[in-house]
Amino acid sequence: MKKSKLYTRQGDDGTTSLVGGHRVSKTHPRLEAYGTIDELNSFIGLLITEIEDADVQDLLLSVQRKLFAIGSSLATELGTNAPKLGEGSACVEPAPPPCIPRTATQHLEQAIDLLDSKLPAMKGFVIPGGCRSAALAHVCRTVCRRAERQIYLLNKEVLIDKSILVFINRLSDLLFVIARQECVRKNIDEIIWDNRCI
Repeated sequence: MKKSKLYTRQGDDGTTSLVGGHRVSKTHPRLEAYGTIDELNSFIGLLITEIEDADVQDLLLSVQRKLFAIGSSLATELGTNAPKLGEGSACVEPAPPPCIPRTATQHLEQAIDLLDSKLPAMKGFVIPGGCRSAALAHVCRTVCRRAERQIYLLNKEVLIDKSILVFINRLSDLLFVIARQECVRKNIDEIIWDNRCI
């Protein structure tokens, strides 16, 4: 089978195709949403290279797979599964299954609880840093928060699967506890904000 070229030149006019073929501006909120998910996925890939805990590596790889599904969902124009009203009576198509199963979000919650149970009590607001892996986890956390904001912004225009919003919210919490765990694992003190310095 002959390889196709990586470039198509179709985006040279500042537009791109969504899943389904509809073309939109590259500045469309939908692209900001799934583009930020792609950015988050890339940073998590970098974080994995700095993590030595095999269980956390596996967990983050599982997260990356979910992020691909989320990106695909955000890149797909909704409409075929939207409620339809018939003449004189309401005819509603069956709702599609959630993009992210509830069990996947529960798995994140369990991981958060387990990791947090092994951490010392927080002494104040944590400043990102301490060691490279912790700093990278904080970068992932902040990109995750930005992705969440972008998805909520898109949600003002189109209905977004709530399972995506819940999963992304839990993911930022997971990345926070991973950052803390990395400092503990490397026996490095967390950097705590000292408000006396302002």
